[in-house]
Amino acid sequence: MTHVKKLLIVTDAWSPQINGVVTTFTEVIPRLRSLGVETSVVHPGMFKTFPMPGYPEIRLARNPWLVKKLITDAGADAVHVATEGPLGVYARNWLQRKGVRFTTSLHTKFPEYLHERSGLPISTGYRFLRWFHQAAAVTLCTTNSHRRELQHHGLSHLRVWGRGVDTELFRPARHRGTGPRPVLLYVGRISVEKNLEAFLSLDIDAELRVAGDGPARRDLEHRYPDAVWLGYRTGQALVDEYARADVFVFPSRTDTFGLVMLEAMACGTPVAAYPVTGPVDVIDNDFNGYMSTSLLDAVQRALVLDRANCRTAAQAYSWQVVADRFAEVIFGAASPKHVDDVRPGSQNQLAAG
Repeated sequence: MTHVKKLLIVTDAWSPQINGVVTTFTEVIPRLRSLGVETSVVHPGMFKTFPMPGYPEIRLARNPWLVKKLITDAGADAVHVATEGPLGVYARNWLQRKGVRFTTSLHTKFPEYLHERSGLPISTGYRFLRWFHQAAAVTLCTTNSHRRELQHHGLSHLRVWGRGVDTELFRPARHRGTGPRPVLLYVGRISVEKNLEAFLSLDIDAELRVAGDGPARRDLEHRYPDAVWLGYRTGQALVDEYARADVFVFPSRTDTFGLVMLEAMACGTPVAAYPVTGPVDVIDNDFNGYMSTSLLDAVQRALVLDRANCRTAAQAYSWQVVADRFAEVIFGAASPKHVDDVRPGSQNQLAAG
């Protein structure tokens, strides 16, 4: 009989939040079962919480010290600390004091986000990240370009695990209509670090659609009333938005990946973006999208691309491969060829593991 391994994930980001952390683990955890891994999650919903300053839809644990009992009671074979919030910090400190091996992951450019929101120097944010993650046996990051950036800032023992997309859910429309103007779509948080104004201020005759919500929405909606503000979209409603768009515009300069790009590509929609971490790892210029220092140029180049190429590119990204890599690293059996050899733009290699 196969021994079931028990994994405990500690995260400050969980449902009902809609973000890359939640999506990643929501997709990975069910696939871990096929690998003989039973997963439990410690999340803010298990604690008394308070709203995150400036971002009230995110709730943070106000009694995070209770995490130590939950870790002890879980009796897990491995513990993964997914975020650097109150739960993550308390779990990290307690596990280090107890001499328990644990792993961590990096999902966002936390120092850059903090700088955009508060003006705190980026160097201060990376000092915190070095402190937080140096205690981990392994720190998982999203892509090779993300890893290189982190190494530049002094982080070590990094492993790449990639991202995936559900190509059964995210599919092209069977009958796709065309309107008098191109449709440009943004999906994601509406907050300062997403650089959404670069999208909203594009000098182009097009219908601009924004799916998502966040602290900057009220101000931007007032200043850009001609855009279509959709609020959150999930499931088939989100698929329909991707599939009807002519170009998916990803204006962020501070994301580590951007799962929404894969979702758009799976629906046959090319991506326009800046040549930064995230886009450089998934976009092949003039194939499934276009990157340029001019977002307008990127959009115009993406408008003429073959949508079938976008679907082909997305099909190379497998959540099962991501789950396989995650399990290998978490349980200490990672092989460099599985977790490191992912070249920017090499979708097939990522899928092959």
